[in-house]
Amino acid sequence: MEQGRDFSETVISPHRKRLIPVSTECSVCMTNQFAKCQGSNCECTLQLSTDNTPIVNCSTLTSKCWMMKNEMYRIKNGIGTRRKPTEHAMLDNDGIYDPDCRDDGKFHPKQCNGTSTCWCVNSAGVRRTDKGDENQQCPELVTTFWFQIQLRHKAMDKEMDEAKLKEVITKSFAAYQVDPGYIEKIEYLKEDRYILVDLKQNRTVQTPTDLATAAYYIEKDVKGSSLFSSTYNRSILDDGIPFNGDKLSFEQAYVYYIDEKNPEFSMKQMTPGIIAVIVVVCLAIVAGLVVLFVTRRKAAKSHIYQKAEGRELDEIQKQQLTTS
Repeated sequence: MEQGRDFSETVISPHRKRLIPVSTECSVCMTNQFAKCQGSNCECTLQLSTDNTPIVNCSTLTSKCWMMKNEMYRIKNGIGTRRKPTEHAMLDNDGIYDPDCRDDGKFHPKQCNGTSTCWCVNSAGVRRTDKGDENQQCPELVTTFWFQIQLRHKAMDKEMDEAKLKEVITKSFAAYQVDPGYIEKIEYLKEDRYILVDLKQNRTVQTPTDLATAAYYIEKDVKGSSLFSSTYNRSILDDGIPFNGDKLSFEQAYVYYIDEKNPEFSMKQMTPGIIAVIVVVCLAIVAGLVVLFVTRRKAAKSHIYQKAEGRELDEIQKQQLTTS
């Protein structure tokens, strides 16, 4: 299949993805606007570094690791809307880093961001350990099996039809190649205007999808930084979704990750605010236990006093009967 050809729609079936071509000319990669397509075979590549340009498959989403690395390459070289930073200028990398990717596009379990500070990540590229030095040990890439996506939509005049909403969200997620079999649950929080979508890895789904990549594409769309080609005609989250004669548009997106194994963070890496909260909670628990102990002790003493008082009354009554 020619990688860079335009397509009008994607049909997701239990057996395969089928793309319907619009043009016979090599033009753009519909699932990756930053890929470059050229040559007689219309081969599309993605620039990850000066000497690293892997071939991408435009019939599927490009892996999150490669997209993050391409974004860092563009930032460092002033490609796109941002100008090249001034020499010696510092970049705040809290939340974004230049990942090391495997040849298949997956994250290496150990990440260092080109520095001597390293940490371990999960299969979604999210840090799951404290930061250490170059000797940091990351023996395995822990799988993220559960993704909780929170989408906050803009205010609407019409009342929300929750049944219709779930149907529309399921259909919209198909544009990110998320089979309905991956959708565990969809909830709607009316007061906060949040739509909560739980995605879980499902080995029974016959059209495998990297949910970390799908969640990354969704998050980018909501934030107005779509990774799709602008010529890809789709009705998804970046431009709003037709809904009951109106448009369902989004203003915030948060993605939470749950791994097959618990993360490994230590207390020393926690912020002072978090530590303060933990201390307050512990003190409250201790204070509650002290109050409970004192209350029970007073109740026990009162019970003993009542028994003693009862015995004294019995003795007085006996003496009165004897004298009479």
